[in-house]
Amino acid sequence: MYNRENLILEQYPFEVKQTAKGRGALICDTDKGLKILKEYRGSEGRADFLFGLLEFLKKHGQGRIDCIVKTKEEKTVARDVDGTVYMVRDWYEGRECDTKSRDDILKAIRQLADIHNSLREFPTELPEYLRTEGHAFLEENERHTKELKKVRNFISSRKKKSDFEREFLKNFEVFYGEALAVVKLQREELEKAANASGKESIFGICHGDYNQHNVLFSRQGIAVLNFEKSSYGIQVSDLGNFMRKILEKHNWNMGLGMDMLGAYHHVRPLSGQEMRQLYILLAYPEKFWKIANHYFNTNKAWVCGRNIEKLEKFISQNEARESFLNLVKSGLSKPEP
Repeated sequence: MYNRENLILEQYPFEVKQTAKGRGALICDTDKGLKILKEYRGSEGRADFLFGLLEFLKKHGQGRIDCIVKTKEEKTVARDVDGTVYMVRDWYEGRECDTKSRDDILKAIRQLADIHNSLREFPTELPEYLRTEGHAFLEENERHTKELKKVRNFISSRKKKSDFEREFLKNFEVFYGEALAVVKLQREELEKAANASGKESIFGICHGDYNQHNVLFSRQGIAVLNFEKSSYGIQVSDLGNFMRKILEKHNWNMGLGMDMLGAYHHVRPLSGQEMRQLYILLAYPEKFWKIANHYFNTNKAWVCGRNIEKLEKFISQNEARESFLNLVKSGLSKPEP
């Protein structure tokens, strides 16, 4: 592998001083700063688009993102002798966003809002395969809801039930009802959103994987990494996914949740439609589906103890979760200024 890595790095216009393994890749200290070499599984066309997107962000105030480094032949990817595709990107030293630190969380939220503002100005026409819009998310939730029912039917048919299975059935109707209600609201909101355009549109370019691991803090500032999953869709999904993961870790703390909303809104005000989309993202019982899905795809003869722990934790958090969702929902009926 050492020779393979060197053969790939020789295709690039920099001199490597030393290398180290990290994040499933090779981090390189070069005469042009830190770089990271990693296998790339997308198309070259997508890599070319991503190069332009990241360069645009860098020129519009996002100085610390992992821009793609082109080869000596001006290619966005490099190929090994066996055809394996690799990509080199800029890299940064720093610590990951601390999910226990309110200060870190709010800074990460403000950084996301700033990135979204910049992405709204991106002038290039997007390739069709990057346009997911809202239907993919709706179809995903519809599929997850059907899968919940499938798991319920399977467990109901079992004569001898485990503690997990009994607890799942006991709470199924509540969360299945939530899932149905959210999907219904989602369909209605997408119909309304179809007529909006420009700044009023809920659609835009998303980071696609905005989480604590992809936000690094250092004295030089915040670095945001790993835009490989960027696509055109419901832009506030970045915020919703980040908020849900953080709030699950903080027992759906209402004060923290509202501070997160405020931090984003201060940098990039959300429209009424975007707030409703955010509510949908947070209200769908995603964690309940994940636990059910994990159970269904593992050996039923031996139910992992972690499954019942995760289910009990989710259920114990539900009162706090509902309180926060009700607070968000109460603001949806207020007229926009």
